[in-house]
Amino acid sequence: MLCGVLALQGDWAAHAAVLRSLEVEFAYVRTARELDEVDALILPGGESTAMLRLMEEEGLAARLADRVRGGLPVLATCAGVILLAGNIHPPQPSLGLLDIDVERNAYGRQVHSRVAAVELVDELGATDEIEGVFIRAPKITRTGADVIVFGRLDADPVLIRQGGIIAATFHPELTDDHRIHRLLVGEGAGHGR
Repeated sequence: MLCGVLALQGDWAAHAAVLRSLEVEFAYVRTARELDEVDALILPGGESTAMLRLMEEEGLAARLADRVRGGLPVLATCAGVILLAGNIHPPQPSLGLLDIDVERNAYGRQVHSRVAAVELVDELGATDEIEGVFIRAPKITRTGADVIVFGRLDADPVLIRQGGIIAATFHPELTDDHRIHRLLVGEGAGHGR
């Protein structure tokens, strides 16, 4: 299995470090051709509008949408969730692949960043919590009927799944708990190209 990490802008190096520690083969994805080589993909945090603009320049946005609709497993974190969301407030372009509404920077500005306990559902393993690093994080304000909530911060969904998409509004790559990445890797192993 080859896991791709979108490496146009944002926190891609930290995701690569997690994959390296899990001994998962990975490749950086910057073009549509490179995307076609991977069995799963990580969309990192960063600046969603900048990432989308860079994806458009490389013809990557349309190809990514096609691959995700075709079943490519994806882990989207923070700004990656915004890239996939169906509706965003304040409004901005997105790929519209995830049946959720999000509010950008809803947990506060950079100075309000925090680490908080995310309450998990049983499917993710031994403990009922995971450490969530929230940095200018989006807030999921609505989930569609096919969206499964895997984790909450207070009452808010912060870790969800829709089909092959796993979406975390926080940064799991900044902790030592790699269950969320392992979940993606398990999906990608069964996917193939």
